Amino acid sequence: MTNNRMRLQSSDRELELEVSYKHLSFFQKKLRKIWQEIINYLVASQELQVKQKIDRHGNHYWQAYDPMTGKSFMSGSESDILAWIEQLYR
Repeated sequence: MTNNRMRLQSSDRELELEVSYKHLSFFQKKLRKIWQEIINYLVASQELQVKQKIDRHGNHYWQAYDPMTGKSFMSGSESDILAWIEQLYR
């Protein structure tokens, strides 16, 4: 394992810091992963969202929301939701 030494001077004290490339690589990988998760979240938050839900009476229904336009639609029919989506993107 190769170490890299850095000297930092702060007022009268001198601090010597050892940083191993192995640890640096670990932190770079972690930062890359965090950055990718942020990008994925931002992209996903702009995608059309369609969910099947159940009301308090046990009835199934569909809910769709387009964050780009701010429009939403609910229906008990899957085909109605599909028709709304098709019309939205024409």
